[in-house]
Amino acid sequence: MGHAVLLTGPERRRRWSLEDRAQILAEAFAPGAVVCEVARRFDVATGLIYTWRRQALAQEAGPAFVPAKLVDVPNNGDAAEPAMCVDFPSGVKVRIGAAAPCDLAAAIMRALK
Repeated sequence: MGHAVLLTGPERRRRWSLEDRAQILAEAFAPGAVVCEVARRFDVATGLIYTWRRQALAQEAGPAFVPAKLVDVPNNGDAAEPAMCVDFPSGVKVRIGAAAPCDLAAAIMRALK
């Protein structure tokens, strides 16, 4: 026999605590789990589970922007000196010359982020 949840008052949406969300996500994305079955068991929409996962992954990824550290490099007239050096957390280092087009520099950053 099924069960029904009756929500009364002005609030019609259920509120899930962060602990409940974490438990549902852990069960839904455990090896061999089926998201639809977990959603049925907790009476939550599968789309909401995927939304929670996307939000959790975005929080884990950290900020989209990081502080830049400006370093004063003396210009000795060498054209080979890069105008910008970027060190990614993965260990990749990118040096972009002053003559490089802005569109090219932006495309390189997007590709490596």
